[in-house]
Parts: sequence; structure tokens; C-alpha cells
Amino acid sequence: MNTFTSKVSINKPLNVVYDFLTDFNNHQKLMPDNIQEWTSTTDEARFSIQNMAKLALKISERIPGQLITIIPAEKPPFDLELKWSLSFDNDHTDVLFTIGAELSMMMKMLASGPLQKLADHETQSLLNLLS
Repeated sequence: MNTFTSKVSINKPLNVVYDFLTDFNNHQKLMPDNIQEWTSTTDEARFSIQNMAKLALKISERIPGQLITIIPAEKPPFDLELKWSLSFDNDHTDVLFTIGAELSMMMKMLASGPLQKLADHETQSLLNLLS
């Protein structure tokens, strides 16, 4: 499994960050511009990546104040898992976003850059929205 991570610290209480991330309706605000046809509920989201693929994701696990795990709701082009790990330190919440993807050598060459950019974009968007 290939992993792509991005970390930020947000000057908000843990519960504010956790509550935002546990509602998939909020995740559209974290996505880059090439995400289209977004539809979501609290637990699931469906969208397309411009000129690429359609994805359906669902929140599979919520550990209050610690972790949100997201997995495909339908068969994706490759196995995928996203995790938001949270911890509170004094006056800020540390957020670690991890994308785990099972990529063939060819897919790794094509997708590694975009997946790392996605991880960085989502954490930066979260920081900008909640700061």
C-alpha cells in the first residue's frame, strides 16, 4: 500500500474539527476545482474527477475525537482508504490526513503526484476554513 500524508495544526478545539470532518457534506469545501458532480449525505459522497473517474466514498468508522476512516462505497479503480487522525495539544488540534492506495507500478507513476497534491490541498483547505 502506498501512503500519502499531510499534517496541519488548527487553532480550534478538537470537537470543532472532528464535528466538521464527520459530516461528508463538509468535505466538498475541501476538494480541489477538478472535483465535479458532488452529491453527499452525512455518511457518503459521490463525485467525479474531471476527465478521470467517478468515485463513491463512505465513512466507515468514527472514533470520537480521534479518527475518521473513509473507504469506497463502490469498487474504485484501485483499493483506497482515507484517514483523518486528530489529537489535541494545549490550544490547537493536530490533524493528519492519510491516503492509502494500492497502486500498480504504472498507476504509482501516474497517480503519486496527484494523490499527494490532494492530501496537501485537503489539509490546507481545512486549515483555511477553520482558522
